[in-house]
Amino acid sequence: MKLFIIGLFSGIISGMGIGGGVILIPSLLIFTELTQQEAQGINLIVFIPVAIVALITHLKNKNIKYKLSLKIIGYGLIGAVLGSFIAGKINSKALSKYFSIFLLIIGIYELFSKTKKQ
Repeated sequence: MKLFIIGLFSGIISGMGIGGGVILIPSLLIFTELTQQEAQGINLIVFIPVAIVALITHLKNKNIKYKLSLKIIGYGLIGAVLGSFIAGKINSKALSKYFSIFLLIIGIYELFSKTKKQ
């Protein structure tokens, strides 16, 4: 039942474009015996089908700027290679702390950032 709730909630957050890993990774670490690297690996494999469904919806709603997306994809691929290498070399507890700090910074930024008028 825990995995059902974790999967459902992370899928909803992913579909919104927020990033289900924000929910999935901490939940897997709290409710299972997985390491940080294993939780991140599971997050990446879960991300593929969830992202495809969300992408189809966003394509139908015309929410994608293709030129900008292609540039970000290229840089993102480079970053993914570097990040995967670094994550494999870092101690699991240290990686977990870095991830927590990252989430905290993003949360503080979102809390205090001005909302863009539509």
